[in-house]
Amino acid sequence: MKHKIVVTNRVFPETLQLLQQYAEVDVNDAVEPWPPAEVRTRCRNADGLLAFMSDRIDEEFLTSCPRLRVIGAALKGYDNIDVAAAEKAGVWVTVVPDLLTIPTAELTIGLMLCLGRHILKGDRSIRENGFGGWRPLFYGAGIDGATVGIVGFGLVGQAIAERLATFHCKLIVSDGSNITLPNNLRRSVSILSFDALLSQSDYLVLALPLHETTQHIINRTSITAMKHGAFLINTARGSLVDENAVADALETGQLAGYAADVFECEDWARPDRPAEVERRLTEQAARTVLTPHLGSAVGPVRKEIELAAARSIIEALGGRRPDGAVNDVSDTRTLWPV
Repeated sequence: MKHKIVVTNRVFPETLQLLQQYAEVDVNDAVEPWPPAEVRTRCRNADGLLAFMSDRIDEEFLTSCPRLRVIGAALKGYDNIDVAAAEKAGVWVTVVPDLLTIPTAELTIGLMLCLGRHILKGDRSIRENGFGGWRPLFYGAGIDGATVGIVGFGLVGQAIAERLATFHCKLIVSDGSNITLPNNLRRSVSILSFDALLSQSDYLVLALPLHETTQHIINRTSITAMKHGAFLINTARGSLVDENAVADALETGQLAGYAADVFECEDWARPDRPAEVERRLTEQAARTVLTPHLGSAVGPVRKEIELAAARSIIEALGGRRPDGAVNDVSDTRTLWPV
């Protein structure tokens, strides 16, 4: 019997070709993800699953898929997967920890520039009103000389700091754990408490994972503690931010702007997540820059992320500990020789 791998979102041909060497592949060729019930149905007789941000894997899902042996997630963060339940069910969970780092850092800086320098407002002005030459309009805030606070100093936070160091800004960082500064950042980065970072940052950048202690770390209280007129940038996880509180702060001017690539409605691990992006954020085009989860949307990078996740599935189904595993499954029966 040929084994089965389910791929829940459209992938590059190279990814599909790799998996088809080892198994029958059931792949979603559409742009829109399958509904959760359809994913569960397709996975009931599957041995492997190539999963994405739009998928929610919980204990109920795992119970309904008794043959499943490995979930290869084309992700860095994996809060949409119940890893403990997967381990209990004997299912490997793998992620791709490093390939998303640099593209996310690049996008973060792009959002900072777009927000502070009113790039989208200028673009809309020309498209809607034409251009008759320079006018004293759209004066914004640059990065040179600004204080940039980065909350979270893992791989993404460090990559953001490395790139911002060349902008001659003051870099301050805070993290819930002890921070060891890399040698190349020791002269350009200062470590502060979270409260001190809030009060000093002209730009506040979020680079944290999402879990119960970081959900809504940016809320009404923390926004009030921020410097008046600061900019907030979120390319990490939507639910780090209380979007209602951000919308209120934009209306009062406590926040000068908000840029986000991630939104609360995406965080499938939250049963109380909102159904859509906070409407007042989308309506405030003058003070917001919103992108549709473009953090890793660099063609060659996305292809390698998919291939890495696919290889981990092949490794697990070949009886080996897969690269990128975030849990430990003792059952390593080989389904096929690799």
